Amino acid sequence: MTQKHSYAWMDFLWLVFLAGLAVLEPRLEIHKQLTLLAIGVFQLFEYRLLEHLPQRGRIYSVIIKILLGTLLVDHTGGIFSSYYLIYFVPVVAAAMYFDLWATLVWTGLASAAYYSFVFWNLKEFIDVNSGLPMYEVSAETITELAIRSLFFFLAAVVVNRFVTENRDQAQRYRQLAETLAETNRRLEQAQEEARRSERLAALGQLSGGLAHELRNPLAVIKGSAETLMRKVANTDSITTELAGYISSEVNRMNALVTRFLDFARPHHLEQREEQVPPLIERALKAARDRWPDAKVEVQRQIAPDLPKLMLDADLIERVFTNLALNAYEAMGREGGVLRVGAVHVTDGKRGVRITFQDTGPGIPAGLREQIFNPFFTTKETGVGLGLSITSKIVDDHRGSIRVTSGPGKGACFEVYLPEGGAAEPAA
Repeated sequence: MTQKHSYAWMDFLWLVFLAGLAVLEPRLEIHKQLTLLAIGVFQLFEYRLLEHLPQRGRIYSVIIKILLGTLLVDHTGGIFSSYYLIYFVPVVAAAMYFDLWATLVWTGLASAAYYSFVFWNLKEFIDVNSGLPMYEVSAETITELAIRSLFFFLAAVVVNRFVTENRDQAQRYRQLAETLAETNRRLEQAQEEARRSERLAALGQLSGGLAHELRNPLAVIKGSAETLMRKVANTDSITTELAGYISSEVNRMNALVTRFLDFARPHHLEQREEQVPPLIERALKAARDRWPDAKVEVQRQIAPDLPKLMLDADLIERVFTNLALNAYEAMGREGGVLRVGAVHVTDGKRGVRITFQDTGPGIPAGLREQIFNPFFTTKETGVGLGLSITSKIVDDHRGSIRVTSGPGKGACFEVYLPEGGAAEPAA
């Protein structure tokens, strides 16, 4: 985007210098002052031309400056004019706008415009009596013109080199800024994952202790309910029904405690070299069996050159199954598109990146950092441990998991699994 021009002190100095040229030698015709005024006005409003025509505007700008400079030299004595230095204006402009070779071409055109006055002055200063030119093109004159022209080229090369180095330095600064921004983004992501791991560890210990404490009283409650059912099975139907409710709820609580323990206790990974695609396919089949009526189209983008990874196949399949089930549930029975991808990552860390992207309602920005926290859920019947266990399994494999989403744009879960084996389970 082009920045708006603001009149600065350099614009004021530009007008002062042109005013000084206009005041000097007042005996010259008014055309000199008018030409200097035109040069000043064009220089001040040149930015508008460059804004409207970013590419061609630079060409038009240099051409106009050569023409105005030629007009000024013409009205101040032609080849004898002291104002021939005005050609430095288009030469410097070309050096700022173009590369070296284009700058040399424009400098040659400016020099040619100045040399053209040799021909016109010869025609103008012919002695009417002898018919011979009053202005002689001697070796000394040619040397003087060549020196002036070489100074044009010297100024063009010096300015162009300075501008080129300045552009290169600015480009390096931009690349450095982009690198720092990417580093900061990765650092923030790493800090977020570290905070999540700390929360998982603390809550895991709490859940493990709580689950162990709950199992004993649940076993007593279930045993008492079953004994009560046997004693009153034929005499009191209401008591038998209530005891059945107690037993079924205890079973549900036992299942919940089991999930707590799955989250809290360390996973003892059985590492073997495994191919990732078969695990993905089994997970998609499990999700399809769970939601047989869902109108979900699965699109696979799995690279053919995926390496084998040291994995616990059962646990990683559980990760993929959970993500696939979440995608199916997010899209509901109305269905949608589930895009599953897997690519080999070789930039920096080597491994496999697996993505599950759905076309569901998406995840609000305020919830994205919480969905991996234990016991956080937006489902009416959920307990909020599915993604927490998923994240823990991935962490145990020295991988990472993150989610990107937007309201109405679906959610994309990205799992990274590194090469070289999984981490040892925590004690």
